[in-house]
Amino acid sequence: MAGKGNRPKSSKTKPSSSQAGKGVAQPARRAGQSAARAREQMIPEAVANRMARRIAIATGIPTLMGMSVFVGSYVLVSRQIVDIAPGLTLTASGGCFLLGLLGLSYGVLSASWESQPGSLLGTEQLGLNIGRIKQSLAAMRNSSGRQQG
Repeated sequence: MAGKGNRPKSSKTKPSSSQAGKGVAQPARRAGQSAARAREQMIPEAVANRMARRIAIATGIPTLMGMSVFVGSYVLVSRQIVDIAPGLTLTASGGCFLLGLLGLSYGVLSASWESQPGSLLGTEQLGLNIGRIKQSLAAMRNSSGRQQG
């Protein structure tokens, strides 16, 4: 305890290695470039809202179905109407939750990425948007290959 409090207190402390990159101002040129890049890659609000609606429907309905399988199974078993195996309940609800997970991807990929809203189900947009993603991934692979070489 003799050495406690003997160190001089400094108003300037060195950041730890985990804090080294945090809060440090980037050069103006680099910050300007990243802000411009962020503006270019931003999803328009109308498109984001369209995606959010589709995701809410495509994931919400199967998720509610998955939860209702548990409730329905409980009611049927507790009132001794039907004897349902726990594995069957788990499989049915798991299938619904998996369908909800697929609905997440469908919600994003079926939404029109243009200013026009597209159709109700968005099936015509699905192939178009998957093609856009493939082109983007191929372009990223090509540009990273050129930078390394």
